[in-house]
Amino acid sequence: MDSVGVAAAAPDAGPGPAWQSKCPWGAPSTTSISCSLADVMSEQLAKELQLEEENAAFPEVVAAAEGPFITGENIDTSSDLMLAQMLQMEFDREYDAQLRREEKKINGDSKVSISFENYRKVHPYDSDSSEDEVDWQDTRHDPYRADKPTTTPRRGFIGKGKDITTKHDEVVCGRKNTARMENFAPEFQVGDGIGMDLKLSNQVFNALKQHAYSEERRSARLHEKKEHSTAEKAVDPKTRLLLYKMVNSGMLETITGCISTGKESVVFHAYGGNSATEDKVIPPECAIKVFKTTLNEFKNRDKYIKDDYRFKDRFSKLNPRKIIRMWAEKEMHNLTRMQNAGIPCPQVVILKKHVLVMSFIGQDQVPAPKLKDVTLSSEDMKKAYYQILNMMQQLYRECNLVHADLSEYNMLWHDGKVWFIDVSQSVEPTHPHGLEFLFRDCRNVSQFFQKGGVAEALNERELFNAVSGLNITADNEVDFQAEIEALEKMNEDHVQNHGKKLSTFSSDGDPPIYDE
Repeated sequence: MDSVGVAAAAPDAGPGPAWQSKCPWGAPSTTSISCSLADVMSEQLAKELQLEEENAAFPEVVAAAEGPFITGENIDTSSDLMLAQMLQMEFDREYDAQLRREEKKINGDSKVSISFENYRKVHPYDSDSSEDEVDWQDTRHDPYRADKPTTTPRRGFIGKGKDITTKHDEVVCGRKNTARMENFAPEFQVGDGIGMDLKLSNQVFNALKQHAYSEERRSARLHEKKEHSTAEKAVDPKTRLLLYKMVNSGMLETITGCISTGKESVVFHAYGGNSATEDKVIPPECAIKVFKTTLNEFKNRDKYIKDDYRFKDRFSKLNPRKIIRMWAEKEMHNLTRMQNAGIPCPQVVILKKHVLVMSFIGQDQVPAPKLKDVTLSSEDMKKAYYQILNMMQQLYRECNLVHADLSEYNMLWHDGKVWFIDVSQSVEPTHPHGLEFLFRDCRNVSQFFQKGGVAEALNERELFNAVSGLNITADNEVDFQAEIEALEKMNEDHVQNHGKKLSTFSSDGDPPIYDE
């Protein structure tokens, strides 16, 4: 067949060779749109191509731009304000589209990207509806919220086969220990690690737990010491309450202030009230002796109480507050004995726990001076010496007591005579250290009056024999003290064998009474 005739028979065929249209295995014919160079360089064609690229890259922006906001028929466009708002919104959307293109151009395929979100005019989730708002804490895991540890069933394990997990698993125990830190005291700072996936071993958790308990006990001790201990010139709340009750009951009219402080007590001055006790009249002026509730001031109190048969059964070294009350009670009993024997001493009014109310030795809030602070003439000094010697003999023979801390610091000079004070540590002669305490008192008294110029003053050994009635003959002080210790040992053995506090000291009769 002629090729020209074929071309005429198939006018729709393309300009290619004629044999390709009949070959079943030939490539399909493609029609190409012919355009001139002027059309290619046309500005309108360029805008159309650009618009197609934008629609392919940002379809949502184009859709939003062509949305019903601009072309809607339900919007009233008669208002100039509405038209201005619509135009402004359109401009903002175009501006945001330009920013998106800039972001895509700058970021590209980089892992680190920048954002112009803060410069956009219209944000994608700008809605007035509160139903679309969702709290981020409802959908996001809070890292600072503690996760409850998974509970182990009663059988003690979870899973089967190789995936079995027992209650002793390291991970499970670690998470449980982390959750248990919430039970520590509020003062123990555990930080924000509770909400994290921390795993504390048993050893670390036990150490932290022990440290938390130790800190809690230490803070409790500090608080108790602050609330229940007396300071130099102050009292704790419990003691203050006792004083308030005495004033409110009418026993005391008023408490003026502190007059003396010592290693074991604080003494206050007060005016007596109108009310009287059953068998005692309250004096016009009183001395309130408040025993300190801290044992660090006077740590040797126990040796004066634990071996005293009057308080031996009640002594407990593990309860300091009871020791303080027994100390005050002991002074009350000793003052009562001395008062019954006629020895000048303060008169006991009442005892409330560790607060002892006594008569005031002095006048007009001025306490009587101590013997070490007063200046006496030679006659008064000699008179005071014989009076003290007589009082020591009465204390030993009639009261069956040894002062145990007698010195010029615990003797007052008032109304021309000597007064004994501070007898809380006084013990009986049958005390395991009673004779040692008596010899120490004799040494203090003898040295003070010998330095004061009293020629008739006896030395400590002679004064000891004169007060106790014992006839210990020793040439030196070492042998003298050795015989005293032997007598104390003999008395202690007698007490252990017979269970009674009976003196086994041999004497030559009653001790002589010294007078001027």
